[in-house]
Amino acid sequence: MITIEAGTLLVSDPFLKDPNFARSVILVCEHEAEGSLGFVLNKLHNQKLGDLITDLEGVNFPVFYGGPVQIDTLHFLHHRPDIIEGGIPITDGIFWGGDFDKVVMLIQENKLPTSDIRFYIGYSGWAEGQLVNELTEKTWITHPATRKLIFGNKETLLWNTVLKEMGGEFAQLANYPIDPQLN
Repeated sequence: MITIEAGTLLVSDPFLKDPNFARSVILVCEHEAEGSLGFVLNKLHNQKLGDLITDLEGVNFPVFYGGPVQIDTLHFLHHRPDIIEGGIPITDGIFWGGDFDKVVMLIQENKLPTSDIRFYIGYSGWAEGQLVNELTEKTWITHPATRKLIFGNKETLLWNTVLKEMGGEFAQLANYPIDPQLN
């Protein structure tokens, strides 16, 4: 039986060709009978936070592509419940959302660095049973999320970092070429 819950990382199989999820790492934030929701952690979006929020014009915080669903929405993960109220606890001191007006104020006052918060355009979603089916088909490799993995790593290295941390056969996958025919 495959167990999935909020706080699980989904690491894409190296053979996954879907451009939305190739070499991606997704944090599952919600997993219910009706479906699942998470954010791609390691795909930078082409816009900065200041491009999206009028009150933060000029702020160069990176924004990530959270997934292909509702790409007109902005979400955030953080590990600062002491200054951002209302966040939903996910795991290991990681919180989803909270008081956005407070976030804007903290950024304007230079009291919230990029190492404490991540912003995502859109999200990744699965209908009832879809994620479990994908796990059964081995589309995803699962690993527990940690604050260090989400906030303490360069996004371009996250896929490799998680696989190497898992060790064994997974560590070997971290070095697998994107297209083995080019070797």
